[in-house]
Amino acid sequence: MKIVVIGAGMGGMTAAGRLARSGHDVTLYEASDTYGGKLRTEWIGKSAFDTGPSLLTLPAVYKDFFIRTGKPLGLLCEITPVDPSFDYRFTDGTRVKFANLSHFHTLNAIRSAYGDEVAGQWDQLMRRAGKMWDVSREPFVESELRSPLSLLKRASIFKDIFTIAPWKSLRQLAEELLPDQHLRFILDRYATYSGSDPRKAPAVLATIAFVEESFGAWHIRGGLGTLATLVHQRCVDVGVDFHFNSYVQEINTSKGRATGITLADGSFVAADAVVTNSDASITYNHLIKGNQSSLRKVRKNLKAADPSIAGFTVLLGLRKDESEKLEHHTVLFPEDYDAEFNAIFSSKTPVEKPTIYICAPHDDAMTKDETLESWSILVNAPHHGANGFDWSNEDFNRAYANSIIDQIEERGIPVRTRLETFLFRTPADLEKSVHAPGGSIYGTSSNGARAAFMRAKNRSPIKNLYCVGGSAHPGGGLPLVGMSGEIVANAIGRVRNE
Repeated sequence: MKIVVIGAGMGGMTAAGRLARSGHDVTLYEASDTYGGKLRTEWIGKSAFDTGPSLLTLPAVYKDFFIRTGKPLGLLCEITPVDPSFDYRFTDGTRVKFANLSHFHTLNAIRSAYGDEVAGQWDQLMRRAGKMWDVSREPFVESELRSPLSLLKRASIFKDIFTIAPWKSLRQLAEELLPDQHLRFILDRYATYSGSDPRKAPAVLATIAFVEESFGAWHIRGGLGTLATLVHQRCVDVGVDFHFNSYVQEINTSKGRATGITLADGSFVAADAVVTNSDASITYNHLIKGNQSSLRKVRKNLKAADPSIAGFTVLLGLRKDESEKLEHHTVLFPEDYDAEFNAIFSSKTPVEKPTIYICAPHDDAMTKDETLESWSILVNAPHHGANGFDWSNEDFNRAYANSIIDQIEERGIPVRTRLETFLFRTPADLEKSVHAPGGSIYGTSSNGARAAFMRAKNRSPIKNLYCVGGSAHPGGGLPLVGMSGEIVANAIGRVRNE
């Protein structure tokens, strides 16, 4: 088959590589001048920064991609465990470090910080989350999700529903199993992994905590962007034809079928199948023209869904201070976490006292000066533009970035006395660079029990059109995006066999 892929994000590339390896003629068109989408490691001065994802979980997803396309990932790069996986700090002065790949050591860390009873709470939560993962992994994550009716055919449906408890939010699960507020804050944070509000996101998102603990937190030497470079090269090796600076203007359809694409210069590219890694809202509201009856439901769902959390990023190049050496991942929780979610999802304003995530890689390949280190700092933010916040005011943005630095210093971590490089990126910048509407990191949020079914399905209502990437099933984040590439490649393979 002649297959056209729109977008060189990780979903588009993993789908393209698998399809090309299977013998298809695959051509990929990317609007920007590079690959990787949101996954980028950028050199600024003498330091490198992960300006998108800064943590790899479920590395088996990408190991599988490389094995199935020709050569193991482990021969191409150095993947190292991040231990401890996170250093969580609270405004009451307490802190706890979660061990990587060790439930036992994590429980001991909680026990040392807060006592046996609190450690028991986290143990109980992880046991419940593990059962949720066992139930949801195959039907909700690794497979196409066509409709709720498909799940009713499972022999264990009633037991599964009780385990997942779709009527509960993540916050309600926390209130039930985690009386300790420190642990509730930690669990709330996993809702933000899918750009969601823990008060509305389904309880099944607790599986993210289980996956992170069970399968580890990982770093790739040289920065996470190295993974994008390797996936791109593998795609080239198996025959994917890349065209950069090639903006797709339209997905052409005829009689309910995708027939190809039209580029910005007016040229038409015919195809037997089209895979779109563009955000689902752009695909259905802009790339497909006309009011096609088959698209009414998907357009209605996209309109009704909440945009996911966006991010405000501060990039700091610092002179090393061995007396205050941060762990690879540090999270500074505020006193009032709900105020953050109220600001983002209700008033849609920047968070005055946000949760501050600091990524400070211990990686000598990410600096050209051994006396320097790079910090990528991320705070959750409302999306940019209509029905969001206007992130176009440079003076406000600079003042906001400085307020984040002030709050880090208020927590006893010196910054300004060793500052070499200072930059910031807003949701408006992300929207411009990777065509993410409003700068929302994960497309739509997982707010509500029906959110998974409202997300764009991998098979479009338009025949021969497939959706891949963070705005499509199974969702955002490096592992899920890689899984979406596999799901789409398998779906096209099944169509060919039929």
